[in-house]
Amino acid sequence: MRMRTVVRSLLVALFLLFISAPSFGQVDVGISVSFGPPPIPVYAQPVCPGDNYIWVPGYWAWDPDGGDYYWVPGTWVLAPQVGYLWTPGWWGWSGAAYIWHPGYWGPHVGFYGGIDYGFGYFGNGYAGGRWDGGRFFYNREVTHVNVTVVHNVYNEKIVNNYSTSRVSYNGGRGGLDARPTSEEESYDRERHIGPVAAQTQHVEEARNNTQLRASYNHGKPPIAATQRPNEFSGSGVVKAKEAGGSYEPPPNRGSGNTKAEENNASRAVHPSDLPPVEHMTPPNTGNTKLDQKYQQQQEKLYQQQEKDRQKLAAQQEKEHQQMQQRNSSEAEKQQMEQRHQQQTQQMYQQHAQQRQNLQQKQQPHEQSHEQPHEQKPH
Repeated sequence: MRMRTVVRSLLVALFLLFISAPSFGQVDVGISVSFGPPPIPVYAQPVCPGDNYIWVPGYWAWDPDGGDYYWVPGTWVLAPQVGYLWTPGWWGWSGAAYIWHPGYWGPHVGFYGGIDYGFGYFGNGYAGGRWDGGRFFYNREVTHVNVTVVHNVYNEKIVNNYSTSRVSYNGGRGGLDARPTSEEESYDRERHIGPVAAQTQHVEEARNNTQLRASYNHGKPPIAATQRPNEFSGSGVVKAKEAGGSYEPPPNRGSGNTKAEENNASRAVHPSDLPPVEHMTPPNTGNTKLDQKYQQQQEKLYQQQEKDRQKLAAQQEKEHQQMQQRNSSEAEKQQMEQRHQQQTQQMYQQHAQQRQNLQQKQQPHEQSHEQPHEQKPH
């Protein structure tokens, strides 16, 4: 018995170590949405406040409680350590939903969906500056720097051939078609640091600001960027010049009406509340045998996910019946519903990740884009 307890403790410790290990491409399994975010708005970059600040571009985040996207203003963040750069987060289509891939700090800029966030983040790498001798030097061609405050500057023109689109997500209908290069994939194995405390507070401040919700500003946030994190008023605040494109949320999405949003996948309680499992796009590699093999793999996954839904639905229905037979209290029923919602969401996220993994596995490995910049990321 004692040996069994020791083994169990070791397994738990190893599991906790595994889930805490940072890795590129890691998906935030708590965030997925059935429709894509608005385009990136047009805005100016506030002036850099001082040495070793790195630009963190603005992006659309998702609030599951409000059922709406909200704009997280771009801001300058002090690098957590010398030599580290910021890789922006990005939305990517998994085959079942749009999933958020969180940003991170690391020695190189990794893949961020091919999204043109501007100001040096043109879809691949970062052209806004580089580390040299323990100091960060800013490229004045793409960043807003006051040379009386920051002296570490240089001028290098950047040819942005990668993307002129303001689309804010990868894959899916209307999304960008970009895949990581072999070099970017190698960055996945480097040590990473998640957002620092100032960034986390910045996101929370944006989430609590009604004006930053897409249903309110229709893709043109009044606070598009700030000079420092969490400073949402004053001379360092920049408003959007215009929306990056037209945006109207689908019916029953982002309206602020809680009852109307109950069918949203992010609020589903039982498998029957989820959108139906969609068949993946048929493969077309030009190799008939390979396409047949891939299609069989897709169909097998589709059937398995349908089976998982039916099994979970039957299990939850059985618990409902047992609860009724026991004349359980409302508090017990509420706890059961909360547990059912958690089970349903975990299954949904797991299925979305399975579909994404299969799609990535079936994609050809040749590179689909040329390198976008004359300057390579540092």
